[in-house]
Amino acid sequence: MSDTTVLGGRAVRESLRTPDALIPTIFIPLFFPVVNTGRVSEIFRSDTTAFLQGRGYAAFQLPTSLLPAASFGSSALFLVEEIEGGYFDKLRAAPISRVSIVFGRLWSEGVKSLVLTALMVAVALPFGVRIAGGVTGFAVLLVLIALWAVVFSGFMQLVALKSRSAAATQAGSMVFFPLLFITPNFVPRDQLSPLMEIASSFNPVTYLMEAAGSLVLDPSFQWAVLGKGFAVVAVAMAVMVALTVRAINDYE
Repeated sequence: MSDTTVLGGRAVRESLRTPDALIPTIFIPLFFPVVNTGRVSEIFRSDTTAFLQGRGYAAFQLPTSLLPAASFGSSALFLVEEIEGGYFDKLRAAPISRVSIVFGRLWSEGVKSLVLTALMVAVALPFGVRIAGGVTGFAVLLVLIALWAVVFSGFMQLVALKSRSAAATQAGSMVFFPLLFITPNFVPRDQLSPLMEIASSFNPVTYLMEAAGSLVLDPSFQWAVLGKGFAVVAVAMAVMVALTVRAINDYE
């Protein structure tokens, strides 16, 4: 844990020294919801649309900003730069746990996601978006999004360790976009076409989207919905950790 903490702090400082790497993390996730809200906010009005529960359509779109932002982590790109530059071999030769090299970056990605999620919620406040679950709901939302950031960053680092290529690692981040669009990100799942509803039901990101949406729109905690969202994160994290640990231990 001490090795992980030290390397995690190093990864955070690395991000602070390259703030330009955070621009896509904020701009692109904000772009789509703003465009979507501008196109259909007059169709889905808060006073006539049941699934909005009296809130504006911008609130429904907030998870569509938060999840992509959590899936644009830069840790894997910094890792593959170290692999290509040879510094990664020096880290492996150092008297530290190999696993901590990966876990340190995962730790830093979780910390960065907490800050970015809070920042994006703050940006949404002037547009009338509020977290219906209050302070507790906001805290749960931060944890959920941060855990997903750790999961997806772990996947990206796995690609980096296997490919050892910056191009392949960057291409790996594009996996999230098809998953994002096969979710109920415009309307609830029960209002999708039958084929799209079936596809979204098999998409794990759907349950994260619905869990985050319930915290934003519903003042009461929907435990079944939240349970599914956290279950997806837990299973994905267990698989990701197992594969990443194996990859770093077998790395030669």
